[in-house]
Amino acid sequence: MNRSVHKFLIKTSVIILLLISLSAGQTVKLKIIETTDTHGAIFPYDFTNMKPTNHSLAQIYTYVEQQRDDTTQAVILLSNGDILQGTPAVYYYNFENTNEPHLYAQVMNYMKYDAGSVGNHDIETGHPVYDKFVKELNFPWLSANSVDVKTGKPYFKPYTVIERKGIKIAILGLITPAIPNWLPQKIWAGMRFDDMIETAKKWVPIIEEKEHPDVMVGLFHSGVNPNYNGQTAQTYKNENATKLVAEQVPGFDIVFAGHDHHGWNEYVKNPTGENVLLIGGTSSARVFAEVSAVLTFDKAQSAWDKNITGKLIDSKDYESDSGFLKKFNPQFEEVKKYVSKEIGVFSKTISSRDALFGDSPFVDLIHTIQLDISKAEISLAAPLTFNTEIKKGKIYVRDMFKLYRYENLLYTMSLSGKEIKDILEYSAGKWFNQMKDENDDLLKFRKDENGNLKWSERSNSPMLEGRFYNFESAEGINYTVNVSKPAGERITITSMSDGSNFDLNKMYKVALNSYRGNGGGGHLTIGAKIPKDELAKRVITSTEKDLRFYMMKWIEKKGTVNPKTDNNWKIIPKEWVEKGKEKDYKLLFK
Repeated sequence: MNRSVHKFLIKTSVIILLLISLSAGQTVKLKIIETTDTHGAIFPYDFTNMKPTNHSLAQIYTYVEQQRDDTTQAVILLSNGDILQGTPAVYYYNFENTNEPHLYAQVMNYMKYDAGSVGNHDIETGHPVYDKFVKELNFPWLSANSVDVKTGKPYFKPYTVIERKGIKIAILGLITPAIPNWLPQKIWAGMRFDDMIETAKKWVPIIEEKEHPDVMVGLFHSGVNPNYNGQTAQTYKNENATKLVAEQVPGFDIVFAGHDHHGWNEYVKNPTGENVLLIGGTSSARVFAEVSAVLTFDKAQSAWDKNITGKLIDSKDYESDSGFLKKFNPQFEEVKKYVSKEIGVFSKTISSRDALFGDSPFVDLIHTIQLDISKAEISLAAPLTFNTEIKKGKIYVRDMFKLYRYENLLYTMSLSGKEIKDILEYSAGKWFNQMKDENDDLLKFRKDENGNLKWSERSNSPMLEGRFYNFESAEGINYTVNVSKPAGERITITSMSDGSNFDLNKMYKVALNSYRGNGGGGHLTIGAKIPKDELAKRVITSTEKDLRFYMMKWIEKKGTVNPKTDNNWKIIPKEWVEKGKEKDYKLLFK
């Protein structure tokens, strides 16, 4: 028997056996596990505070391997983006140790991920990092709406098809298209980010016609609430369009969400009235998502009946996999050594808690460094960590991740005096409550329809209306914030900090981070009403590396740093503010 005939007989036998099994009502069980927004949480260890944690990929791997041991089901492991930012472990392999394969790529290959989507914080690392990273993965990294402007084709792979137990599972990847609102163009040069709904409507028919999948999965690094940050369901290129795609684009059986760190597990109806499971974990490998799909072949319909359910699982309920920890212990020790490098001395302890209630040494240190590096006249900055402390004494690399959480560049921009005032008005409107008397709240909290505070289960504290990283203050000018007045009428700028006049009509050189300079938070586009397409023209200079890198070099050069508050801005009325601060501090940090 020649080789070709032998192959033909084998294939024919397989087809006959498959048809026999289908006629008997074959049932296939799939288990799809999604991690999302892990932000570098590889190990059950906090490299910033040098202490163990109870959430990590090492623990999730224990669960994944348990599921793989169950041979009655087929297991698929997916990642939903934002993996390359958030801990010193990934920062080190992003920017310091770049000669070896990235640690996170090594880990994902070891865990045998089947597919992943690209997240906005992955793009934030810059072309050298993510272009190298994608080549090191043993699986496809997906993003159909990240389009190469030269070719018009997706920059990353748009979708993939996985086959398990005779079932074809198609996975379409999408990313939040709001990246140009946050990141400088050179970081995503050569790409554009298309609307998610439009992209899904384009690719689903292509996948269906070309691949004929049995199960269609959306792996979307985007949030669920389309009304976030003043958007609506009709907003073009909506930042959080995951649910909109599930509801408006037929064909999906399962849609995984990410980006918003919320945790979702619900059904929505698609345009044909069919249920679509919308599900997604939280962040930092704390809570991951699992979908159980039982498929039974309906002989009469010549199609699969699908019973799809989901659940969210806490990684803290599982021990770390010992093989995982042993495998990556050399890298663990290398990162630990890196963050333990001494870079200087602080003469006093600083806390980001203070930055929520007015001028503070914590944010003033950021202002001081920004002004020194940029030689700008005015600095704008916000606390990037809600509740952290850097103790006096020796300062190490790890402390820089407390002082400055994100990998933002430092911009120097040209802004008018009026635009600066409007930015501060916008910030104060998101930050402070309009106080009626000394018994009122200083901070602006979220409230329900009955006026009761909304509480966060995770932090067991009331939720702020605005995000703390949008609480922008200024250095280089003297001003007051009158919280007895309505939003938009609170800021009075009296002078430059050197005593010279502040002119609303004058153009100033302003230091601020690239997130803010690209429109992040809406301070420039909504507050100062600068058209989005004009922002790039306002940039005078930009650093090549992230601001944290320059902060470390600045502190190393200084040796000893004396953090202090210069009280260039104050919140008034003073008596109201003091009582409101005392009350709100207890609420947030009891």
